[in-house]
Amino acid sequence: MATAEATKPSALRALAVALTNRKTAFMLVFGFASGLPFALFLGTLFAWLTEAEVDLETMGIFSLIGLAYAFQFLWSPLIDKANLPLLRTLGKRKQWIVPMQVLLGIILVTMSVLEPKTQLGWFSLLAGIGAFASATQDIAINAWRIDVADDKATIDILSTVYQMGYRFSSLVGGALGLIIAARIGWPETYMMMGAILLAAGAIGLFAPNAEDDAVAGEPVADEQVLALRKAGQLAPEIRNRALGAVGLLWALAIGTVLAFMIMSMTYAPEDRPNPTEFTKNFGPWIIVATIILPALIAGWLSAQKRDGRYLLAEDAPAASGGGYALDHLYRALVLPLVEFVGRMGWSLVLILAVVLTYRICDAIWGTFAYPFYLGELQYTNDDVAFASKFFGVGAIIAGLALGGLMLTAIGRMATLLIGGLLAALTNLLYADLAVGGANMQAVSDAVGFTYLIMQVPVIGDAELAKLTITIAFENLAIGIAGAAYIAWLSSIVSKKFSAVQYALLSSLTLLVGTLGRGALGEMIENQGYFDVFVLTTFIGLAAAVLVCFEWWRQARAGSDGGIISPEAQPAE
Repeated sequence: MATAEATKPSALRALAVALTNRKTAFMLVFGFASGLPFALFLGTLFAWLTEAEVDLETMGIFSLIGLAYAFQFLWSPLIDKANLPLLRTLGKRKQWIVPMQVLLGIILVTMSVLEPKTQLGWFSLLAGIGAFASATQDIAINAWRIDVADDKATIDILSTVYQMGYRFSSLVGGALGLIIAARIGWPETYMMMGAILLAAGAIGLFAPNAEDDAVAGEPVADEQVLALRKAGQLAPEIRNRALGAVGLLWALAIGTVLAFMIMSMTYAPEDRPNPTEFTKNFGPWIIVATIILPALIAGWLSAQKRDGRYLLAEDAPAASGGGYALDHLYRALVLPLVEFVGRMGWSLVLILAVVLTYRICDAIWGTFAYPFYLGELQYTNDDVAFASKFFGVGAIIAGLALGGLMLTAIGRMATLLIGGLLAALTNLLYADLAVGGANMQAVSDAVGFTYLIMQVPVIGDAELAKLTITIAFENLAIGIAGAAYIAWLSSIVSKKFSAVQYALLSSLTLLVGTLGRGALGEMIENQGYFDVFVLTTFIGLAAAVLVCFEWWRQARAGSDGGIISPEAQPAE
């Protein structure tokens, strides 16, 4: 058995190899390019609109662009399956990543020459297109990360570096963007950010593709579609029935989102539907229609295949015309779920339980952070900006770096468990703040942190130190947990269907947020923040228990965390 002394240098060497790999460098660029538009369209933009004296009702329309991120999984099958004319030579994922980054750069530069109040129509149209382009590149970047991972640039390190780039871009596009705009103006700031994204698109051209990516220009037949007609596969009529049911569910979901957007853009301000209420009331049902029910259908199909029912006895003739189109639709919509459910079996219940609970603390808490800081604790905007935006983002990046080291040194599941426990327990630090923060003040004083913060000009005092050290501990834990969680989530999807499977699983955090925020808000009103923080601590601890079961499942299956090489994956 290797000693700890022998293992530690090995882990550090592996980390050094991963960090010097060119894939890791491009992952940092892609992570930054992924987070920057989100910060600019859903945060900083509202500050610009406020200064331009755009009324609040009109600004409400801009919140619609957040739907592009919330429901991006609805067009993930298109990203996984369709090729763009003339751009396929860039690679399966880069054909989407690079054009979206260039488009985003052009949009930001164009917005910089518009006047928000007098040219609001063009302004809102560009922002909407930009949000969809940003969400599309997110789908492709997540798939690229999973596809290119190998023994040197591991999925653990790539996921960690991606988040570090994403978090850093939120600081650049958010707090730093506000500072820059105060000095050179909003048009110049957005032009600068647009130039950065154009540069990212140019750099992305040189990013490597996955080893099994099709050779540029080579006429390669779609093996997955052809395999559907082989002996032992489900009969076409059974597949088409399943496709009809799943297609109807997805059509209803997409139609609901489109109807909401059309009403929001065309109705009078007083008649427009509320985006928050739409996400709360319809979001869970959209996920049920596009994930839960299709997963049950996929489970039924997998059962038929295992039992030997409705299978082709011999190879069927190659499909043509409508049959060929249906086979392609089945491959895009149903096959990713059939593969995932068939591979995971009943373990899928445990996986979904982890997905639904692991990030619940910060998924729900984020909505109530500012009311807690500003309303309950009576801190100022400057206090919160310093503690949360500057010091807090630094703590998250430090947590991500520590999480990356832990992933290499002790493994994915151990880091996932430790990160989950720390993220849960830091809720107790906020519970202490809710009843006065005497313990956190004592900790801050004891380690000399209070003295350090008191040196900050104008705002530095003991109260700020107490808040800052609490946020620092929480964000450090979130960084560790986030690094492990994204790595684990990326590891359990198939490289053949990475765009769809990852988008579907990650979208379940929407279900947590929409179902949990209303109940949590009501609990805050009735019982106060202290009880809420205690409750979220217990939920986080329950998630840690589920992680233990998932760790045991992987160990029992002899899994390396869920990554399946393309050679090991069965052709459906």
